[in-house]
Amino acid sequence: MKILDKYLLKTFLLTFTTVFVILFFIFILQTVWLFIAELAGKDLDLFLVLKFLLFSMPRIIPLVLPLSVLLASIMTFGNLAENYEFAAMKASGISLQRAMRGLIVFICFLSIVAFFFANNVIPYAEYKFINFRKSIAQAKPAMAIAEGQFSDVGFYNIKVNKKSGKNGNKLTDVTIHEKANNSGENKTVIKSKTGELISNDKSSILQLVLNDGYYYQDVTPKKYEDRSKMPFIKGAFKKQIINIDLSELNKVDDNQDIGNTNGMLNASELRYTLDSLTKNLDTEILSFSENINQKVGIAKGIPTAKLDKKKKALPNDILSLYANDKKSEILKVASSNLTSAMYSIDTTKNELKEKQRNINRHLTALYEKFVIAFACFLMFFIGAPLGAIIRKGGLGLPIVFAVLIFITFHFINTFGKRISQEDGLTPFMGAWMSTFILTPLAVLLTYRATNDIGLINMDTILAPLNKLFKKLSEKFIPSQNKT
Repeated sequence: MKILDKYLLKTFLLTFTTVFVILFFIFILQTVWLFIAELAGKDLDLFLVLKFLLFSMPRIIPLVLPLSVLLASIMTFGNLAENYEFAAMKASGISLQRAMRGLIVFICFLSIVAFFFANNVIPYAEYKFINFRKSIAQAKPAMAIAEGQFSDVGFYNIKVNKKSGKNGNKLTDVTIHEKANNSGENKTVIKSKTGELISNDKSSILQLVLNDGYYYQDVTPKKYEDRSKMPFIKGAFKKQIINIDLSELNKVDDNQDIGNTNGMLNASELRYTLDSLTKNLDTEILSFSENINQKVGIAKGIPTAKLDKKKKALPNDILSLYANDKKSEILKVASSNLTSAMYSIDTTKNELKEKQRNINRHLTALYEKFVIAFACFLMFFIGAPLGAIIRKGGLGLPIVFAVLIFITFHFINTFGKRISQEDGLTPFMGAWMSTFILTPLAVLLTYRATNDIGLINMDTILAPLNKLFKKLSEKFIPSQNKT
């Protein structure tokens, strides 16, 4: 039996490795396509491009690994069934479970490796990846600005006709549009003959030194009739320094910033962070409830009996105790206090919701490390019996089934995580939803493959239809035997 286990393991490993390499290459190309704007037109040398891709590779593993296991399982067992090797094994008294035993051990080992990879390698690579994107302009600030086109750099759009110098930090013919704070209009334009980019590895500020230039600023008059004259301010300078925050040079996409660290932590660090975040949220809720009670005049610890006695002593209309001018003043103060309290409640509510979302993101990141490991196990128990049932190997039908199943798995997984982050589901249910839904499919396929039942029993579907057509034909088509 060891010969059979070695044969199956060798066949599976060869298929798995081939599929993994092909899929990994495809996903790397997708990564290049997503970040092409950061790589193109910035004079990046080959070493920095390879470093950029190296840090982005580990984040692809959670997608590639389960899909590779699924496709390799379908192809391996499909080839065995197509070539009647399974029939020979069953004739020798070897069941499907016995044939899968050696591969199950390997998949268990692969799941453990996937967990340790997700828990240690991916957080480290994510940290390096994000910080590399943040510091790419600090290492070579000229990379943030391309020649002959406007580059979005923080609060400025900068265009230069030519870059020179060792690191391209010498600029010629510089045009700068300063972004307005509250509108999309560029009301300030700065032009200079030359410029220089100066950065320091220990500083987060990039200095843009401009020489021999002018600036133009549009002015919006307070009177509407004067706006048609389009007044502006013009000034000249010999030297001007613009400070640019480097954190704005390479904005992080994927709804993830440098402060959102859930993807950079391992399981133990996530548990520690979650404990701190939860305690902080509980403290803020308690503090806000006490403050709002004091603001609206609810005293803490006053017995109910005393309040009832006071209510009995007071008239029904408290305002009747005051004169008309005092009534108006009291109502204005009460309305102002109510508006202030409502605004404070709404603002704090949004802040607490955002903190709860952050907690949910950390919980989801913690559960995902275990989901990746279980997904490999689950995909094997879907792919192996499915390959034995369809009895088809190669790259045709197995790819169709693998893509459909994995798209379903990935869609449910993404949907569950999004819903859980908004408190529509618990983070546990959101992270594990896809596995909970597909586990019955794995059990069903394993049962049908073990008992030599096809994927779909056509007789159970066609028999009622045949009876129906037979009854209809007897009713509407006269029998030829009748005279």
